[in-house]
Amino acid sequence: MKRFHRPALRAGAVIVLAAVGVAAASPAAAQGQLNVICPVQAEWCNLAAVEFEKETGIKVAMTLKGSGESFAQISAEKANPKLDVWFGGTGDPHLQAAELGLLEEYRSPLLAQLHPWAQRQAEQSKYRTVGIYLGVLGIGYNTELLAKKKLGAPACWRDLTKPEFRNEVQMANPNASGTAYTAIATLVQVFGEEEAFKYLKALHANINNYPRSGVAPIKAVARGETLASVSFIHDVVTEAQAGFPARGAAPCEGTGYEIGSLSIIKGARNLDQAKKFVDWALSPKAQALGTQAKQYQLPSNTATPVSPLSPKMADIKLIAYDAAKYGTSAERKRLLERWDREVGSIAK
Repeated sequence: MKRFHRPALRAGAVIVLAAVGVAAASPAAAQGQLNVICPVQAEWCNLAAVEFEKETGIKVAMTLKGSGESFAQISAEKANPKLDVWFGGTGDPHLQAAELGLLEEYRSPLLAQLHPWAQRQAEQSKYRTVGIYLGVLGIGYNTELLAKKKLGAPACWRDLTKPEFRNEVQMANPNASGTAYTAIATLVQVFGEEEAFKYLKALHANINNYPRSGVAPIKAVARGETLASVSFIHDVVTEAQAGFPARGAAPCEGTGYEIGSLSIIKGARNLDQAKKFVDWALSPKAQALGTQAKQYQLPSNTATPVSPLSPKMADIKLIAYDAAKYGTSAERKRLLERWDREVGSIAK
């Protein structure tokens, strides 16, 4: 019997934290406010809001949504933007928004401090977005459920299509989740498009839920609600560090990655405050908050300490992920329409 679960609370839950409160005395009223949409883990979003307000006196209204839903909201509001900053989430939707003229050009003075992959993200978008972290896509699984079922740990993409994983896998809905779109784009590059869609159909037979949030599948894995997931490895580490029986694997065939991005919305009402937030978010001090919030992506500023719990890039078979192609709106639309037509529409 299929198990359908409510998406876990985080990016993907539509929650507005109106002017995240900071009790400490500050010149907040004089410094203005900022409206931020945030697809990363809620703990990181909230901590960033609190610390930025403490440091600058600028009040932050934080909205939590997944990357795909963030893109949809920004697109829908383009004639009358209500948001100022898009903080985090997979880079492909940011690149698509840049291509469509939804983002503001801004060259932060901190650009020179960033890793080359983050600078390339900025250059590719004509400085309408910039990389703030890198995350590796992989497989999450529950060690206790594996032991109970006497199964070996999945180490390759094709393991998730085996009969023993029937109705035991979750992947987010790619129409709402940047994580899942990255997974489709990765599989197309690993296997070739025709073989990738054959794989996705086979995987569909083992899927018990397509939640809207990219992190919901690993939260379900961690809590024993499903056996395995398609997830970013840093999200697996977060659950493991919280004490759950979750472990991850970088697939043997090769895998892709996200460059989590940071953007200012075109027509932002609080443009000066938005620029201050971008400069702050690219600083080592601000990026170190990710580890504080138990987020283990690789930070983009070269001076930011990297947690020993972050994925070891040398141990992972990474593909040369083609963000220039898969970050375009036309390619995203084409792949999602094909997924809807050939995979998502298949009766369960």
